[in-house]
Amino acid sequence: MDASIKSVFPAPLSSTALPRPTREEAEAAVRTLIAWAGDDPNREGLLETPSRVAKAYGELFAGYGQDAKEILSKTFREVGGYDDIVFVRDIPFYAHCEHHMVPFYGKAHIAYLPHDGVVGLSKLARLVEVFARRLQTQETMTAQIIDAINENLNPRGAAVMLEAEHMCMTMRGVRAHDVKTITHRFTGVFAEDRIEQDRFFVMINRR
Repeated sequence: MDASIKSVFPAPLSSTALPRPTREEAEAAVRTLIAWAGDDPNREGLLETPSRVAKAYGELFAGYGQDAKEILSKTFREVGGYDDIVFVRDIPFYAHCEHHMVPFYGKAHIAYLPHDGVVGLSKLARLVEVFARRLQTQETMTAQIIDAINENLNPRGAAVMLEAEHMCMTMRGVRAHDVKTITHRFTGVFAEDRIEQDRFFVMINRR
């Protein structure tokens, strides 16, 4: 395996995944796609494109090499007895649709009610990045974020909401502009108590 691509793409997440191609094979695939699109991969402006795309993929899909458990591993218990909602709003994210491999982007809103301590606020933004930088659906990403919070922080309840615009709807197909898709999921107290759900939505809309 090419060492440069191995450094940004770790072992496959699933044991059933195909063997990781080499950097050279990835660049050859990009050249094939350029030719299939109708352009000449050997013209001056496209000569370095396969290398740039392979490098960009290392950044765009870096989430495959990141571990949510590690990111949420450090918690703080000395919080002066605070046990109310922890809420982080408007976390920006950029992801790629697994169906068309074009971007969808938007904001994530995360809340939880602490039980065994709190996590650094920046860690919640990093958690979103872990799952955004993979081939995704918005529904799956919503579930992955809240599942990671529940598994690693053991809160009394958690709430996650994503709102995003999907370029697979904007650039192609129906070509509907400015359409937002909203997904959310509640667990624990948030799932059981409508008042807590309402409080979550009020905090999202408070400006």
